[in-house]
Amino acid sequence: MKEHSTKQKVQHAARELFYLKGFHGTSLRDIAKKANVNVSLISYYFDHKQGLLEALMIQYYEHYLREIEEVQQQYKGKNPVEAIVRLVEAIIHYKQKNHQFTCFIQRELTLDNMLVREMLVTYLARERYVIENAFLDLLESQPYNQMEKKCLLVQFKGMLNSPYFMPHEWLDYVRWDGSHQSFVNHYTKVIRRWLESLYVA
Repeated sequence: MKEHSTKQKVQHAARELFYLKGFHGTSLRDIAKKANVNVSLISYYFDHKQGLLEALMIQYYEHYLREIEEVQQQYKGKNPVEAIVRLVEAIIHYKQKNHQFTCFIQRELTLDNMLVREMLVTYLARERYVIENAFLDLLESQPYNQMEKKCLLVQFKGMLNSPYFMPHEWLDYVRWDGSHQSFVNHYTKVIRRWLESLYVA
């Protein structure tokens, strides 16, 4: 039980410091101090800083992908607008619930951090598959050519990610009334209206 608690303290401290200082700007000593543990314990549990980051990434993406893949299966074959809106809701809910670490990941990917990109290659492919399939299902019977569909897909992905790779510009909106769920509900409605404008039943 104590081991589990110590690992959780280390992981919590690392997530916060990676968000504030970046991966390269954070040392194991910083994490140990924040978690109030000995540096040697971090090495014992995770080998090194890269091992700790990898453990955090796996934990984040395993939970995230399980949630969105369940939604994908639940709404498979149903109304394409409703299916993709439920997917959007699940994505924004998860990212908002894990706001700091989501921002860290998006920032590192935007900076094209090869270490992070290599760690996430399989997870990013699975995420892309779910999101692109849902979006292209929505547009399947619509009068858009391939180039237009690709441009709209990029816009859609930008809407899902912009609160997290541009967090300071979103600060007033993300915390617009201090409620996580209020932001999820509000922002999902905004994206829903955009999606509905693309779809003619």
